[in-house]
Amino acid sequence: MPVNAIGTDQLSGIEEESDIYEAFAPHVDTANISVLTDTPPGKKPNLKTFQDVQSLIQQGKKRETKLVLRENSWPTNSPIRSQLWPALCSQHHVGKTMLDGFYWDMVNQVFGTTELPEKPIMLPPFVDSTHCLPYHLTRKGRAVADRVVSVLGYACPDITYSPTLYPITAILLHFMSEEECYHCMASLVAPKDKVFITQTKLLYEVTWKTVMQIAKKHAKSAVLYLSRLCPGQKSERIFMDWCWWVLGGLPFPHLVRVMDCFFHEGIKVFYRVALAILILFHKHSTATNSEWDADTIKNDIDNALPKFCKNIPVSPTKLLRTAFSIRALSSTYISRIFLKTEMVLKSKSVLSGSKQMVRSRSSDNLPTSQSQVNVQMMSHTLTIRELFTLWSWLPVRITMYQPVLLYTTEEHGCSLTTFYVRVEQHEPTLLMIKTCNNEVFGAYCSSRWFERNLKDDRGQRQAYFGTGETFLFSLYPERAKYPWVGIEGDKRLGHGSELFMAADSKMITIGGGEGQAIWMDENIRFGKTDRCQTFNNPPLCATGDFEIRVLEVYGFVECE
Repeated sequence: MPVNAIGTDQLSGIEEESDIYEAFAPHVDTANISVLTDTPPGKKPNLKTFQDVQSLIQQGKKRETKLVLRENSWPTNSPIRSQLWPALCSQHHVGKTMLDGFYWDMVNQVFGTTELPEKPIMLPPFVDSTHCLPYHLTRKGRAVADRVVSVLGYACPDITYSPTLYPITAILLHFMSEEECYHCMASLVAPKDKVFITQTKLLYEVTWKTVMQIAKKHAKSAVLYLSRLCPGQKSERIFMDWCWWVLGGLPFPHLVRVMDCFFHEGIKVFYRVALAILILFHKHSTATNSEWDADTIKNDIDNALPKFCKNIPVSPTKLLRTAFSIRALSSTYISRIFLKTEMVLKSKSVLSGSKQMVRSRSSDNLPTSQSQVNVQMMSHTLTIRELFTLWSWLPVRITMYQPVLLYTTEEHGCSLTTFYVRVEQHEPTLLMIKTCNNEVFGAYCSSRWFERNLKDDRGQRQAYFGTGETFLFSLYPERAKYPWVGIEGDKRLGHGSELFMAADSKMITIGGGEGQAIWMDENIRFGKTDRCQTFNNPPLCATGDFEIRVLEVYGFVECE
């Protein structure tokens, strides 16, 4: 977007930022970014430089830094943020400083390559897909955000529910490189003395209940007004979305100014801005000739505040002044309310015997950090991202165990006899095949391979064994799970749909009926794959016939 299309009055007094592209990272679409300055036309803003702020940070002058950040309304396209935001975030870093290249090593571990994937990747379970806000990132920028969040999920396995983590990553990426963004996010999820990003369902609930409590005291008229418009539980429901008023509702120039303060002061900035939004909403909706009359709000109460934010009738400076001029709202007071709310919620969940609040459902299917380390050290086929995908497909009870590598052709040779010796007594097992064309697929086998030796009532060896918990999967190039066709409870499927596992001294088969889903020879060298009735799967590799590069078989043991 050419700079003269923005309006010269908006850019007056900003000499060094003559080109909007200078401020933003290459993966940002600048076409729709409006550049606001709160300075009257013709008047040169007296704004602090990065060096000014940096010297305050280095001297440990936190209060002075806070005031500078609150009062200096740098335009949206100011290049200062590419240095300022990383400097603010690194103040909160806990533990060892990350070495150069550390992030790219992690990317390699998780994805097996540093190339950006062409297809969208599967995001960690703690992400809320309805709030993956990209703002002005390009398609490539979104892929970068996905990757940063995924690596963060791998590095911090304790994060179980964190819907704000993705949007904050996306905002940072507007002003910096992928690696810098990762370092900033790693600093924001780590500190214990200050909350930036909640990481569990319990704490997410604590935040909205905290905002509601604070608002009852510090935005009292606005809360009473909303309560009158929506009696009962509805007004409580409005507060559940409080952080999306800020992260999802505010225009980008307003949000960027909020983030200037947030990266220094933490989540209390969001609390204050949410209260300011309530106060301004109440003021403007009760003013004469307001488009926000009571009936309009009442008819669409859930969207009233987000809509108001999108068209907020004040400048970024006025919004922040309203937020920071709320009196007697100290950090100590906010912490007290927060802790009290957390204790109440924790005790409720203990009394009810419900683990729902303490342990998010999204954490039930996450491999433990030990499991991740185990697989990483053992596997020749699995990246950590693929492990996460597989883990989400396993029966929940199995995810409580740790995977152990029972057999791999890389170490134990290519022999069905060795396979049986090492694997046959384990139940369940996970078979993973990597072909010479780099396709990766396999099967979760519900029963012991030893059952190939069991005989029926007439003394006949059973051809097929196993249960409907068995499933097939493909990880590369397609990512898909193929469960048993009878999983929905259809009883009229016939014999061909119950052929789960078969084996003898010459071969192994998984899935049958009009074809075999996976068949391997006695030398574990060649195999074939067809559609079969048991799983109604397509062939798991393009050619149907395949040559095995690696076969890995995992068992599951109790976590120590």
